Amino acid sequence: MEIFQIQDMAGLIEKGGVLMIPILACSVVAFAIFLERLIYFARVKRRGNGLASKVADMLKAGKSKEALYFAKNSKSPMGHVLAQAIDAIGCDRETIETVILNATDEKVRDLSANLQTLATIANIAPILGLLGTVLGMIKAFMVIQEMGGKVNASVLAGGIWEAMLTTALGLAVALPTIVAHSYLVSRVDRYEAQLQGGSVTFIKSISAPASDLSKQM
Repeated sequence: MEIFQIQDMAGLIEKGGVLMIPILACSVVAFAIFLERLIYFARVKRRGNGLASKVADMLKAGKSKEALYFAKNSKSPMGHVLAQAIDAIGCDRETIETVILNATDEKVRDLSANLQTLATIANIAPILGLLGTVLGMIKAFMVIQEMGGKVNASVLAGGIWEAMLTTALGLAVALPTIVAHSYLVSRVDRYEAQLQGGSVTFIKSISAPASDLSKQM
C-alpha cells in the first residue's frame, strides 16, 4: 500500500509539471526553518528562565562581578542584554538605557532569523502554483488546437485537472507556512517583551549610586 501511494504521488508530481519541484522545495525549506526555530526557542527559554531576577539579586547584594559572569555564561539573549547593561554600570542613566536598547534590538534580530524567508515562501508558493496552472492551461489549449478544434471532453478535463495540481500544492504549502510564521512571530514578540521586562528589573536593581556600583566591577 505504501509503495503504491509513493508511486501515485510521484505520478501526480510528474503530471503537475516542472513547477511542482520548486513548490516542494519551498515546503522542505519552510519545515526546516520552523523546526530549527522551535529548537532554538526551546533552548533560549531554558537558559534564560529567571535570569533577570537572579542577576538583580546579585547586584542588590553588591556582587556585580558575579552577576556579570553569571549573565555572560548563561548563553541566552537575556544574559547578553544584562551583560551589556552591567558593563555600562558607571555611565549615566541615558547611556545605560541606550546600551540596553541596542543589545535588545540585536537579540531580537537573532530571534527573528529566517522568519522573513518563511514569509517569502508563504507569498511565493501560491504564485508558483498559479503560474504552473496557467502554463498547464496553455498546454491544454495547445493540444486542443492541434486536434483541429475538435474538443474532446476527456482530453480537456484531463489537461485542466493536471494544470490545477500546482495551484493546489502551492496553497497546501502556503497555508501552514503562514500559520507557522505567525506563531514564530508571536514567540519573538513574547521574548522581546521578556527582554524588556528583564531590562526594567535590572534598572530597578541599581538602587545604589552608579559610582558605587562601578567600584564593585
